[in-house]
Amino acid sequence: MINRVLIRIKVIQMLYSYLLIEKPFRLEDQPGTLTKEKRFAYTMYLDMLVLMLRISAHIERKGGVKPLETTRFISRLKSDDKIRSLQKKYMSADFPYRGIVGDLSDRIEASGLFKNFLKRDHDDASDSIWENLFETVIFPAPELTAVARNLPDYTMRGMERMQRMMRDTFVNFYGAGDNLPEARKQLAKSLDKSRELYMRLLQLPVDMTHLEENIIDEKRNRYLATPEDKNPDMRFVENQMVSILAADETLKDYVEKNKVSWLPDDDHMLRILLRDIKASDLYREYMEFPVTDLKTDCELWRNIFKQCIFPSEAFLEELEDKSVFWNDDLEIIGTFVLKTMKRMEDNAGGDVVMAMYKDDEDARFGDQLFSAVINNKDAYKAMIDEAVDKSSWDVERLAFMDVVIVMTALAEIINFEGIPLTASLNEYIEIAKSYSTSRSGAFVNGLLATIIGRLRDEKRIAK
Repeated sequence: MINRVLIRIKVIQMLYSYLLIEKPFRLEDQPGTLTKEKRFAYTMYLDMLVLMLRISAHIERKGGVKPLETTRFISRLKSDDKIRSLQKKYMSADFPYRGIVGDLSDRIEASGLFKNFLKRDHDDASDSIWENLFETVIFPAPELTAVARNLPDYTMRGMERMQRMMRDTFVNFYGAGDNLPEARKQLAKSLDKSRELYMRLLQLPVDMTHLEENIIDEKRNRYLATPEDKNPDMRFVENQMVSILAADETLKDYVEKNKVSWLPDDDHMLRILLRDIKASDLYREYMEFPVTDLKTDCELWRNIFKQCIFPSEAFLEELEDKSVFWNDDLEIIGTFVLKTMKRMEDNAGGDVVMAMYKDDEDARFGDQLFSAVINNKDAYKAMIDEAVDKSSWDVERLAFMDVVIVMTALAEIINFEGIPLTASLNEYIEIAKSYSTSRSGAFVNGLLATIIGRLRDEKRIAK
């Protein structure tokens, strides 16, 4: 149901947001002019970060869970080259603070900060835990001061300088826009929302039919009910396709689990859609057919979606209120809904709901493509800078969306050998036409052609 066209669009949208605000988290640099005090402060500063890593690994709860080790700050430290190098060094050399890891861990576990931390969902709101632990538990601990006093070049001013460096590091951490795990999570969430839209669209005829049935019952029970009210034409509410959807276990389970019914919250919008449907020629012709079957029932709803639902302003406004992703997704997901109805017509009694992905390869494609861009973004940016015709284009003024589209296309072309080159080119040129400027299709086409030519000459691709 979620195909590679949609996955590519989602990856580009997420990359655009991520790269636009990216500001990597960096540790403090070593001072240019090293006095004894500065050398002591910087050495202790790096050791404090290693100490935090060791404390996070030492504190363990039931089941082997290490709650502080999964915090975002610790994850950043683990990926920093300086800290990784220092960790390797301390595998063979003595770590000055090794003897106090247990004592400081005990202090932390007994603290109210840690106990409150355990009660919270470990999301971005827990990012400040390490700053608070450093300022209130680690730095004031007499065990830490005792070890520091025995180190070469110790001074109180050196300790204070180290403390300022730690504070600057936390400020840098809070301001960093490089939360890659969160970006990946948002990409997965965006794809899950596409799945939700598909399910909601399948549920729409079911809920609309329930509403019409309720309206018919209300009219039938009116005090001054007309003969037509008492004996209504039930063809619309007895539509076979809708009955199949209503009985489908996959759809029912999803709707119940995720609370995605349109009723009762969207009653007003459904009534507008019902009014427009019943005023249409396709509804009138359907109700006048001598006899209907599953084929005509499926055809009715396909036409209702195309002529009444997808163009409806009330429906589009409701989608936008529910998710910022959905108006962009509607064209592709709507196509899959229509295909699902066609499948129902051709395969009565078979599986109704399409799988989220065609296969495991498609399920992995989005995250792999996103990672390929992130891991090689500097190299791809250099390719773009080198290939741009400087006489016609100012590199610094290129539309950022164009740059992201070309980077993503290069990631796919270079890293996914099983995808034909022409398929990748055509998809990204079409995305550029739809999601960037009026000149973007031609620009992306020309730029990719230049870069691909160079990659072939360098034998970096064989496509």
